[in-house]
Amino acid sequence: MPALNETHDLNLTSWVASANDAQSDFPIQNLPFAVFRRQGSDEAFRGGVAIGDQIVDLAAAKDVGVFSGLAQTAAEACAAPTLNEFMGMGSEAWSALRLALSQALRSGSDAEAKLSACLVAQADAEYDLPCTIGDYTDFYTSVFHATAVGSLFRPDNPLLPNYKWVPIGYHGRSSSIDVSGQTFHRPKGQTKAPDATEPSFGPCKRLDYELEMGIYIGKGTELGDVIALDDADDHIFGMCLFNDWSARDIQAWEYQPLGPFLAKNFASTVSPWIVTTEALAPYRTAWSRDENDPQPLPYLESEQNRNEGAFDIQLEVLLESEKMRAEGQAPAKLSESSFVHSYWTVAQMVAHHTVNGCNMKPGDFFGSGTQSGPQHDEAGSLLELTRGGKEPLTLENGETRTFLEDGDAVIMRGFCAKDGAARIGFGEVVGTVLPAKA
Repeated sequence: MPALNETHDLNLTSWVASANDAQSDFPIQNLPFAVFRRQGSDEAFRGGVAIGDQIVDLAAAKDVGVFSGLAQTAAEACAAPTLNEFMGMGSEAWSALRLALSQALRSGSDAEAKLSACLVAQADAEYDLPCTIGDYTDFYTSVFHATAVGSLFRPDNPLLPNYKWVPIGYHGRSSSIDVSGQTFHRPKGQTKAPDATEPSFGPCKRLDYELEMGIYIGKGTELGDVIALDDADDHIFGMCLFNDWSARDIQAWEYQPLGPFLAKNFASTVSPWIVTTEALAPYRTAWSRDENDPQPLPYLESEQNRNEGAFDIQLEVLLESEKMRAEGQAPAKLSESSFVHSYWTVAQMVAHHTVNGCNMKPGDFFGSGTQSGPQHDEAGSLLELTRGGKEPLTLENGETRTFLEDGDAVIMRGFCAKDGAARIGFGEVVGTVLPAKA
């Protein structure tokens, strides 16, 4: 498990002035990774690190003599169009580059003159997926979400008996994952109204978002290998924000007996920045299981996971309608939640996913499942907030929503903050719904 070190020092400041803003998502204590290029250019995409409102261009920085040893080797890997090679190098390389960047970006650093020429303003950048995502597994780790959705789909049996024993997941569609700014057409498919004798085909009428965390695998494993619970952090590169769009009416008709299919594979959106597990170390916290619930089987149980398995990440969802954009209105906040409520930890997801010998590759991706809190207004989807579409939401400008309409943009944000540690953030993930294709 990543330990606190000098990179987490609350008193560190940077010669990049914008990083010293107390409300910045990207202070020197964060240093998340992305893949970018200058907007509208034909430059190659390459790795970068956020500092304040700037990006350290690692393809340029590797040539100015700021790094050495393992940090230099890691920086060279980050000059590629994807971060897969760097992610596969493991935690020693990740930490070496992060430390070197922290030292070079600190106030008073001798590297300022060299590194300042390697900065690109985030306002001038466009992003790609940070890595090639070979496989994507979506988990279902919020017991509050699982219970609320189960009560809508299965009123007599909302929470299936395996939920509290097994970190439930399904194999998703990696090819339809895209980076923030994604636009997609409203999906079509089969739906069946409760009073209909047969299904019909057409555009989804109950389009929804899902507020999730995304988890990137770094160092991989061979087929047949198992990642023990307390070794999971050696394989988890970092986390991002994740919107796993859902077509609820298609889902209701197709999900039994094999689970999600067309209701989930038409689009999913990730935030561009990956916040490393090392940067998140100050925000690890105790994880617990209600004493009245089944306790985890031995391969999912450890003192370390109990003490520091959870991450205290605050999350929020906002909606910007076409009308709001046209009239210059601010997006409307729909809900707030926290990843700390997750019923299963990230380490438990990794341990369970590999316990049968399933191999992992650098860049493999997990969705946490919708992160809903215990209160109704902490729900991570419209399905929950509108109680299955029966209670429309009234937005601040007077518009109402049961589910998403064409032109709606959903914005998700996340951050960590507590006394004694620097506030760090994830930026945001934005996606916009287009009308169904003719």
